[in-house]
Amino acid sequence: MNTTDILVDKPKTEIGMEKSSGIRKPERSRCQQLIHILSSILIALALSFLIVLAKAYFDGEFRSVESLQRHIGKYGVFGPAFLTVFQAFQVVLPVLPGFLGCAAGSVMFGPLVGFWCNYIGISIGSVAAFFLARRFGMPLLEDLFPSGRYSKWSGWASRSKSYTAFLFMAMLLPLFPDDYLCYLTGVSKMTARKFIWIVILGKPWCILAYSLGFSLFK
Repeated sequence: MNTTDILVDKPKTEIGMEKSSGIRKPERSRCQQLIHILSSILIALALSFLIVLAKAYFDGEFRSVESLQRHIGKYGVFGPAFLTVFQAFQVVLPVLPGFLGCAAGSVMFGPLVGFWCNYIGISIGSVAAFFLARRFGMPLLEDLFPSGRYSKWSGWASRSKSYTAFLFMAMLLPLFPDDYLCYLTGVSKMTARKFIWIVILGKPWCILAYSLGFSLFK
């Protein structure tokens, strides 16, 4: 290789790095904007929920589960709809553990309505997290979960033949961080159709157990 080749090749490499960096920065900026928007929505929902509970408390509706349910019932369909939307967002932005929403739904609406609100909301949020990860890739995971472990785990999820069974068991079992796995699966090679079926078939049992369990507290 002569001197001319070296002088020509070096700028090409630098240009390639600049282009790669130029593409990555707008992508990271979009991810951060998305996280800020989702955080604002989740905070607004949480504050609204706390205001409703505070009003119920000062109105003396915490005397019993039945009085609280009657108070929440005054809001009509907005109560179950609110819980469904809240559960979807808490999966997309996994700050709060999902079983808290399951407990609230079971206490405020009863085990049946609470189950369906939680199941629909968590399922929608799980699918949304999957597609967000598929759209934005590892930059989104790095912003949401600042740890290099996700780079390693995403490779394992793509290569492992047992990941499908592992994901299904994670959906099935309680207290498992399956919200994170929704994002992880989004950057794996698993098809969207397979993931959606895993959510549909695996999610209801744990939520049903929560709903029935928390309904026993009277």
